[in-house]
Amino acid sequence: MITEPMHILLADDDIDDCLLFEEALQELSLPTQLAVMSDGEELMIHLNKVTTQLPRVLFLDLNLPRKNGFECLSEIKGSPLLNHLQVIIYSTSAEPDYVTQLYESGAFHYIRKPTDFMQLKRAIEQALLMIIEKEIRPSKEKFLVTGDS
Repeated sequence: MITEPMHILLADDDIDDCLLFEEALQELSLPTQLAVMSDGEELMIHLNKVTTQLPRVLFLDLNLPRKNGFECLSEIKGSPLLNHLQVIIYSTSAEPDYVTQLYESGAFHYIRKPTDFMQLKRAIEQALLMIIEKEIRPSKEKFLVTGDS
């Protein structure tokens, strides 16, 4: 049983998507603590300044201003201080070439932003439970988390 809140960082510049994400988290039975960054440059400055503990997981949108999600993921995985951070791509696009590239770049999971709130909630929960239970990066076949029942 988890008692300590899971520290989650969301990097997304869409206010509506952030609000839906936060609402979905609040409805889960998992204790969480959410912080939000609205652009890639802000995200990387924050991660590189963290002096205590990194978040348990980063949900990373690909279309961030100032530094996109691909650039952020590359910096994170290239940094000895950050490369163990579990990154879940959280984007409206599910272009197969992007999915493959992001898997090969070290992302932990990929969630295509669902339009249905219940599906969003299930996708977030599935991804978080996989991190809690396994801590092992899934195979490419299980990389894309859909939230389907």
